[in-house]
Amino acid sequence: MQIADLYGERFEPMASPLMSYHWAIQWLTYCGEIGAYFVEITSQGFLTLATCMVRHKDGREFNTGVADKKRKIWVPPGIGAPAVSYMPNVYMGSENLALLMYTQLIPSCVVYGILLTSVLDDQNDNKNSQLRTYIVHVQRPKHHELLSDEDIEDWHRSFLPNTSLDTGEPRLVHSYRHAISGFAARLTSEQVRGMESMEGFLSARPSRTLKLATTHTPSFLGFNSQSGLWPDSFMGSGVIIGVIDSGITPNHASFMDDGKIPPKPLKWNGTCGFHNKTLCNNKLIGAMAFNGSRRPSPKDGKKDGHGTHVAGIAAGNLVDNTNVLGLAKGRASGTAPKAHLATYKACYRTSCNNADIAAAIDEAIKNGVDILNLSLGRLNPSPFYDDDIMIATLSAVRAKIFVCMCAGNTGPFPNSLWNNGVPWILTVGASSHDRRVRATVRLGNGVELEGESGYQPSTTNATGNIIFPGFIGQNGTEGCKKNSFNNIDVKGKIVLCVILRGSFRDMSINVKNAGGVGMIVINTFAEGSTTFSNDYVLPTSHVNYTEARKIVYYFINSSSTATATIAFNGTKFGARPSPTIGYFSSRGPYAYNGGIIKPDILGPGVNILSAWPVKPGPNPNGPPTSYFNFLSGTSMASPHLAGIAALLKNTHKNWSAAAIRSAIMTTANRYDLDGNPILDDYDEHINRANITDMGSGQVNPVAANDPGLIYDINPEQYIQYLCGLGYNDTQVSIVASNSVQCSVVGSIAPEDLNYPSISIYLDPLKSKFVNRTLTNVVGANEVYNIHVEEPKGISVVVSPSLIQFSVIGEQKNITLEFSSKGMSLNQGNVLDGQLKLDSGKHFVRSPISVTIV
Repeated sequence: MQIADLYGERFEPMASPLMSYHWAIQWLTYCGEIGAYFVEITSQGFLTLATCMVRHKDGREFNTGVADKKRKIWVPPGIGAPAVSYMPNVYMGSENLALLMYTQLIPSCVVYGILLTSVLDDQNDNKNSQLRTYIVHVQRPKHHELLSDEDIEDWHRSFLPNTSLDTGEPRLVHSYRHAISGFAARLTSEQVRGMESMEGFLSARPSRTLKLATTHTPSFLGFNSQSGLWPDSFMGSGVIIGVIDSGITPNHASFMDDGKIPPKPLKWNGTCGFHNKTLCNNKLIGAMAFNGSRRPSPKDGKKDGHGTHVAGIAAGNLVDNTNVLGLAKGRASGTAPKAHLATYKACYRTSCNNADIAAAIDEAIKNGVDILNLSLGRLNPSPFYDDDIMIATLSAVRAKIFVCMCAGNTGPFPNSLWNNGVPWILTVGASSHDRRVRATVRLGNGVELEGESGYQPSTTNATGNIIFPGFIGQNGTEGCKKNSFNNIDVKGKIVLCVILRGSFRDMSINVKNAGGVGMIVINTFAEGSTTFSNDYVLPTSHVNYTEARKIVYYFINSSSTATATIAFNGTKFGARPSPTIGYFSSRGPYAYNGGIIKPDILGPGVNILSAWPVKPGPNPNGPPTSYFNFLSGTSMASPHLAGIAALLKNTHKNWSAAAIRSAIMTTANRYDLDGNPILDDYDEHINRANITDMGSGQVNPVAANDPGLIYDINPEQYIQYLCGLGYNDTQVSIVASNSVQCSVVGSIAPEDLNYPSISIYLDPLKSKFVNRTLTNVVGANEVYNIHVEEPKGISVVVSPSLIQFSVIGEQKNITLEFSSKGMSLNQGNVLDGQLKLDSGKHFVRSPISVTIV
C-alpha cells in the first residue's frame, strides 16, 4: 500500500503528475522493478485514440490500452469501464515534457498498472522455493471463544510444515485472533499448496506491501473552546484513538501529559512498547511496533514523521506559540485534543506490510480502542475476500470501533481510489482551507505572481536568471532530479521545476546542490490550483497552473535573458475559493463495492500543520524541542475525521459506528465558504466537484453533532451485503472471519444497504426501487418534508413524501422509485442528484448517483 502523504516519498507511487494538453495524459518516470524498459506511443497528429505498448526486458510487448480524448481517461485493454491507474516503474517516450505541458501536442498515455503487475506476478509465482510471508485464512477452532491466545497460536502452528526455518527463526510471524481468523507465516508457494488439503484451510495469499498516502484547521472547521462541539464533547476526553502508521515522537509537546488529561479508561488493555515506559502517559496511553516477528521501538524515525504528524492531527494537545520556521504562528491543536492516543507502528520509510497492519488491527481490537485511523492503502483494489486489511477492518467495526481511512493520492482522474472502498469504513478525500503561506515571484518584466513556500528566510530574496532544464533549446532533463543538470550551468540561477518523481523538497535539495539560488515549482493543468507550502531548503515558490503559464510564456518570449526574484510575504488568511478539492485526492467510483459512492467525505488535507520529529527546513539537526511541519495528502484528511468521530462518540455515547458516519455524511457541505459549489483544483477550477470526487462534501462537525436523522446499519448486515455482492459461502466466510452460509443469513443488494448515500445501476426501460430506514436521534415531534434534486433525465418518486417522528429512536422507512423520463440516455452515463429531508430544524441530505446500463 502507499502512504497518502505528499511530503516524503509522495511521488514514488504516483510517479509523475498527469501531463500534456487537456485530454492527453503524459506519464514520464524511470525504469524500475517491473522491467518495463520503455513505452512506444502510436498516434498520428490529433487522433482521438493513442495506443501504448510496453516492452518487457525479455522482448515481449504488451498493449496497455487506449486513451480516450472525449472522456479524458485511459481505457485498459479488456476493461469495459473507464479506469485510470498509475505505475511508477515505466519510462514513456521521448517527447519533450516542457513542450507537452504548455503547448498543444499529440496524445500520449497512462500505463495501466494492474495489467503489468499481474503479468509479472505470474512469473514470480514460478519461484516455488522462494520464502515469502503469507497471510493464511483458516476456520476458527470449535469453542474458540474459550481458548487462550496460546491455544489459538497452537492451532495456527498445526498448519505449518515445521515451527522454524533453517536459520532458526520462527516460521510463524503473527497469530491473529480478533482481526482475522488466521495467521501470517514464512512459507514457500509449494508449502502453501500443501496446506490446501488440510481441514480448516480457507485461503492464503502473499502479504502485500502498502504505502503511506494544525494552528488553523480546527477553527476552519468551526471549533471553538468556549462553545459548541469542543466543550460539549469535552474535546474527546475519555475516547481512545488508535493510529496505525509509522510510529510517534513520544516526547513531543503534542503528546505529553499536561496534567489535564484524565487517567486511561478502565477498559484499556494495552501496553507501552518503549524501553522507557515513562514515555507513555495519560495522553499517549499505549504504543507498539510490528515488523514481522520482531517488536522494535514504536518511535517514529527522524526520516519518517508521517505517524507523528497524523497522530497530532487526530488528537494532539493544545500547544501554544507554535510555527513552522516562523510561519503560521499560533496555537496548534489536534481535532480531539483531550482524547487518549494509542499508536501502532507498522510502516517503515513510507511502506507497510499487510501482515504487520493486520497484526496492529488485531492488537487495537484487543486493547479496546474506540476509533482507528489508517492513512495508508494501495492502488490495486481487489475483491474484499482478497484484501486482508479490509477483512481486518470489518472485524474492528464488528467490535464497535469506528474506522477512518484515506481515499488515496492518485487523483485527479476517475477510478483512482485506493483499496479503501468498503462500506464499513469512512473513506476520506482531501480538501484545501483558506490559509496560504505566500512566496511571490517577480519576473523581469515587472509581473508579480503569487505562490507558496514553507521556507521563507527573513533576510534572503533570491534573484537570478531563469533556466528550465529539459525545455526546448535547454540542456539537462526535466524534473529537477539529481541527474537533470548535466551540461547546464545552474550556479546562481532560478530553476523552473516540474515534479516527476521523488518529492518537492527533494527537488529543492537537488537544485541547491547544483548551485541554484532559487526554485520555482510550476504546475501543469493536472495539479491545477493546488500548491504546497513544503519546507524547502532554498528560496522557492510553488505556483499554480495559471501563474505557471505566465512564467513559461515570459521565459519563451523574453527578448533578453529572463530573470526572476523570489520574495516572501508570510501567512495570509481568507483565501478563496475555499474549500476546494486537492488535485491529488483519489476519486471514485470504486469497482468492487457494488456501486456504493466513495469517497464518503472531504476533510482538510492540503498544507496541514502538525507535530514533526525534527526541525523542518535546510537544517534538520536543530536543538531538542517540539517541532511542527506542513504536510499534504489524504493522510492528513483522514485523522481530522477520526478526531471528529471521537468528539461525536462522546456527545452520543450510544451511537454505532454507522450512526456516526451517517451524521458526518448527511450534514456535510457541498458549497464553499462563499456559498458556491465546491470546485476541483484540477485544471484550474473549471469544473465543479462531482459526487465521485467528494462524496457527500466537506465535513461540518458542528452540524454532525445534531443531524436529526441517521441511517443506521447493524454490523451483521455487512455480511448480508457480501452475500448480495454474489460472493460464495467460502468467500463470505473469509471476510466474516467465521463460517457463513448465505442461504441462511440472507442477502442485501448493495443499493439497499442502509447507507447515507444512494447509488444505483438503472436500465432506462425498467424501474428500480431502493429502500432506506431513517432513525430519529435528537428531536421529538418533527415532520420532515422529502424533496429530490433529480438526476438529469431521471424521475425519482419518494414514498411517503412526508415523515413524522414522535420520539427519539423511532424509525421510518422510505422507498425511492427510479425510472427514465424518456430522454436519450446512453449506457455508461453517470447522473447525480440529491435526496433532501427538511424539518425546518434539521436538514438531512444524501447524494444520489445513477449509472445507466
